[in-house]
Amino acid sequence: MVQAALRSGAASRRCVFETFARRLPEGRRYGVVAGTGRLLDAIERFRFGDAEIAALRAGKVVDDETLDFLAGYRFEGDIWGYAEGDAYFPGSPVLVVESDFAHGVVLETLVLSILNHDSAIASAASRMTGAAGARPCIEMGSRRTHEEAAVAAARAAYIAGFATTSNLEAGRRWGVPTAGTAAHSFTLLHDDEREAFTAQVEVLGVGTTLLVDTYDVEKAVEIAIEVAGPELGAVRLDSGDLLVQAREVREQLDSLGATKTRIVVTSDLDEFAIAGLAAGPVDAYGVGTQLVTGSGAPTAGMVYKLVARSDDSGEMVGVAKASKDKTSVGGRKYALRRRNAQGIAEAEIIGIGEPPVDDGDDRALLVEYVRRGAVVGGEHVELAAARDWHESSVAELPRSAHQLSRGEPAIPTTYL
Repeated sequence: MVQAALRSGAASRRCVFETFARRLPEGRRYGVVAGTGRLLDAIERFRFGDAEIAALRAGKVVDDETLDFLAGYRFEGDIWGYAEGDAYFPGSPVLVVESDFAHGVVLETLVLSILNHDSAIASAASRMTGAAGARPCIEMGSRRTHEEAAVAAARAAYIAGFATTSNLEAGRRWGVPTAGTAAHSFTLLHDDEREAFTAQVEVLGVGTTLLVDTYDVEKAVEIAIEVAGPELGAVRLDSGDLLVQAREVREQLDSLGATKTRIVVTSDLDEFAIAGLAAGPVDAYGVGTQLVTGSGAPTAGMVYKLVARSDDSGEMVGVAKASKDKTSVGGRKYALRRRNAQGIAEAEIIGIGEPPVDDGDDRALLVEYVRRGAVVGGEHVELAAARDWHESSVAELPRSAHQLSRGEPAIPTTYL
């Protein structure tokens, strides 16, 4: 596309690209924007180096004119988007890229690969933390996805309310708090559970978490308290009927005087399993596979579409796709969230060509992130800020947004 546009002269036309989701995953009430911070870092570093240019030349992918363009590629346009951690709905313009065609179109795969993955994880994580309430969720999915996706997933989950991650690289790279527990292999390494528990407590102290379902749960809990005493930090359950076991273990711990010892449960949990455990004496949830696969929706389904371009006179005109089931709405978008007097969201209002009018209780949604190639909105993608933004954004949604049953988006999207 770039080569043909350079040849035709259209490559320099001013364009507006927009990232949005036509629909939410089936049954979901809202989505969560995540990955914006990673994306801004990636755009700043986005270059075609000597090795890439050599490979394109050797493969005769594009001509010399295009290679020269790519060798000098630096994004120098403008980018607006939703604050990281904010909720989004069908049609929400979560990212708006303004530049000439050639510089904007090259970013398509980069934008979508990051936002689709991270937003899918954050959207699932938000449902899980919502179901968990005040009980913390621990991200433990690194062994169920690509090694780099694991780091990104930990970041996205933390934005959406997870308390910690077992991924140490996410802690080093992004500052996500880290935590973990011992595996069954550590117990099986020793001659018996007493030997394993003693070794763990001697090194990590009585505040550690002991895994008690390798053999017999009741016996293991008894041994755990004998070894660590009633100040044992926590026990972990990883199999069986977790609700029943949690109740039995809580009763046993209390009878042994370990009333403050917490119960952590793991084992392929999703938001529905977490909600089902709400009635049990569970203190924390460890979530892995279902989180890093988006709990059934591994992509947010976002697309990157050209919605406006300059005409021969230099005026911006809206353009739109009319394909069956894949229509788009032309024109540069501006968005606000309409709220009632109590601050509860009522609609996603999208203005085409100009910002919609605030009726007094609304919240503007688009943040300026990049101006003439320089990042200017970095404070909106700092991890703590994104986490706080998510909490406040979800809190303003109507009660229906927090239901796990299948349903329509929590608020409608209206174009003006």
